[in-house]
Amino acid sequence: MLHCSLMVDGVHNTDCFSKENLQKLKDIMYEQKVTSGSYLFWEGDPADKLYFMIQGRVKITKTSDEGKSFILYMYGDGDLFGQLDPFHQSVHSFNAEVMEDSMIGIIQQKDLETLLWQHGDLSIEFMKWMGLMHRMTQTKFRDLMMFGKPGALCSTLIRLSNSYGQSSGSQILITKKLTNSELADMIGATRESVNRMLSDLKKLGILSVDNGYMVIENIEYLKNVCQCENCPKDMCRI
Repeated sequence: MLHCSLMVDGVHNTDCFSKENLQKLKDIMYEQKVTSGSYLFWEGDPADKLYFMIQGRVKITKTSDEGKSFILYMYGDGDLFGQLDPFHQSVHSFNAEVMEDSMIGIIQQKDLETLLWQHGDLSIEFMKWMGLMHRMTQTKFRDLMMFGKPGALCSTLIRLSNSYGQSSGSQILITKKLTNSELADMIGATRESVNRMLSDLKKLGILSVDNGYMVIENIEYLKNVCQCENCPKDMCRI
């Protein structure tokens, strides 16, 4: 039985696909080098491609009417992403900014459509992947809208622990360094408010910092604040 897994310890959102069908997707990709700070696509551009992270990192952002940028996702090696609706024309709802020099595999919509017509099992796995991505978006917007900034921050810390965490007893070391400004962009808050919330968590002994890396000391506290629904880890990722 296939399972769509979290990108941690070598596991990626492409685990929705069997090894054979993932190779079929790779066979129709063409590779492209992209530089840090460039954009793969902008909000409103035609959504006629999928992107596979061969090497590097990309962040997906959404811009509000006031010009505020929100970080919705961060993708790394082995992840597949893009807002592609097979057999329909659509446009991107988000921006994709390259965070470091990267190598991307690009799948054209027309090539994907042909592949899906030819392989029914791949079509089913592709629908599972699309369902996973849709559920991830739903849960992230739920966190932002329902539990306030403290709840959204706690949820983000939990997602970071699932994506980049290393457990040691009750502690979880987040091996990815993020600035407070980046955390603020993930929850739609100001850097100053994130500074205050992190300081409060440190005073309570919920969070600590070791050589610039965040360490979660009490993840159950974070789950209580954001009313964690214990979603599968394939959805609870950054």
